[in-house]
Amino acid sequence: MEARIARLESDVAHVRSNVAEIKTDVRALRERMDTRIDRLESKLDVLDAKVEGKLGVLDKKVDDKFGALDRKFDDKLGALDRKFDDKLGALDKKFDDKLGALDTKFDCKFDSLRDELTAVRGEISSAKIWALLLYVALAAGTFSTMARAFGWI
Repeated sequence: MEARIARLESDVAHVRSNVAEIKTDVRALRERMDTRIDRLESKLDVLDAKVEGKLGVLDKKVDDKFGALDRKFDDKLGALDRKFDDKLGALDKKFDDKLGALDTKFDCKFDSLRDELTAVRGEISSAKIWALLLYVALAAGTFSTMARAFGWI
């Protein structure tokens, strides 16, 4: 039994030495991993700075291009607005001229119609006077005929 215990002790000693070696290997591996992770982080920081710089330049370029496009668009719309106002002004002037000519024609027609109505009114009033005189003459003729027929005259 002692031989077995001695063998177990030697196996335990061997396991301890193996565990000690594994611990040193793990420590070395951890140090190497920390070093590599630090190098990777520094490279990623440099890469991040480069990407940020490139994105900043790209953002500025895009803003400049959109600003130029916005100015061009405003200029084109302004020119189109001015053309539209010019055409609308010319059309408005033509419309006013045509309405003025039409108004003048109507005024001339209404003036001549007013003159004709005034002449007709004058003729109607003179016809009234003539009709009144004819009624009076007819009544006088009728009464004189009656007076002669009844022997009053």
